[in-house]
Amino acid sequence: MRFFIWLWCFTFSLLGSDATIEVIKKTDALPLLAVENATSGLNDAVGARFARMLVSDMNVLSIFNVEQETLHVNYNDEPARENRNKDYVLRFVLTQADGTYVTEIKFYEKNHLVLQKRYSISQQDLMIFVAHSIAYDVNERMGEAPVEWMKRKVVFARLTANNLSEIVISDFTLTYQNAVVKGGHNVFPQWGNKDQDVIYYTSLSGVRPTLYRLDTKTGVKRKMLDSDGMMVCSDVSDDGERLLLTMAPGGQPDIFLYQVRSGKYRQLTFYSGIDVGGQFLGDDAIVFISNRLGYPNVFTKKIDSKSVDQLVYYGKSNVACSVHGDYIVYKSRETSNAFSANTFNLHLISTKTDFIRRLTATGVNEFPRFSNDGMAVLFIKNYLNQSSIGVIRLAQNKNYLFPLKVGKIQSLDW
Repeated sequence: MRFFIWLWCFTFSLLGSDATIEVIKKTDALPLLAVENATSGLNDAVGARFARMLVSDMNVLSIFNVEQETLHVNYNDEPARENRNKDYVLRFVLTQADGTYVTEIKFYEKNHLVLQKRYSISQQDLMIFVAHSIAYDVNERMGEAPVEWMKRKVVFARLTANNLSEIVISDFTLTYQNAVVKGGHNVFPQWGNKDQDVIYYTSLSGVRPTLYRLDTKTGVKRKMLDSDGMMVCSDVSDDGERLLLTMAPGGQPDIFLYQVRSGKYRQLTFYSGIDVGGQFLGDDAIVFISNRLGYPNVFTKKIDSKSVDQLVYYGKSNVACSVHGDYIVYKSRETSNAFSANTFNLHLISTKTDFIRRLTATGVNEFPRFSNDGMAVLFIKNYLNQSSIGVIRLAQNKNYLFPLKVGKIQSLDW
């Protein structure tokens, strides 16, 4: 029962808008880009699928108006006649030999070749990461702000049946998916380091909720600790040495600081109600969710202080947050209807000013996670029986949604 109190704070039943690309900002002034497919030696479906990946990634870059249809051309020819009036042309060719998949690209500006590059990968199912690398390089050639986050992996919990879920590693578009933990009820995964080769997650399959550490390179799984009521890792410090945990050894959930090397932990919040979802705010403070006002809201405190301060004054049900520098993105309920779906939107605030910005407009959006550079936000949107991962480009004011074909996303980390 106590664990379901935690779920109330973090995983409301979600209803959102249809899983399509949501573009808020007009793109009429953006330069035109066409993608050309020069693949001939592989199955036509492979080249066509990779073309769709590139078109999608070029859209997410938010610096082009991208032609959705791709032409089939010869790799060494000039840009196709139909595309010579375009500002930019991105051409690719796929080849395969001795178990290695090779992708070569040419990037044209006003019909002049300005970038040429070659990429190799050993597994065909990892081709989406080649597409993300190409998008990164094109973005860099255009002189835009870095999009390193496009190449990072996402880890999420996928609900497959009642009390059954698995931990999955994917890219942000959900094109690549690899279930690394199967069997049982496994939830709330967190990356354990910057290299993304360690995952912390909670297993609910035993008598007590238990935190595990998984080394994705070796496949070695190690039990960390368990607790009555709940056991959830909500954040990992930048150096990977400290964890913020929510546990309820005394019957009510509080936030604890766990030292990875020593295995020691200490309690940070002391409240008779609900304190959950701690996030590091720099090295010496945390942000967390508490119902100490009678409803869930966002608070902050110094790690070595008992004083607690309210951070958010907009909304009456503010749950699930992510922190980057002086900025916090959080989920807020904006309607209260007992007989129909409610609206939950994401908002961005600054800890230094009164700045507040609504990031979503409709439906129920939750579990926001900042990118490492703070320029994008990953989140979950569900509509009926379909889950989607959403990406918000903050500077460009655009949202993109990528649907999960099977199962439902419970939580994620980036």
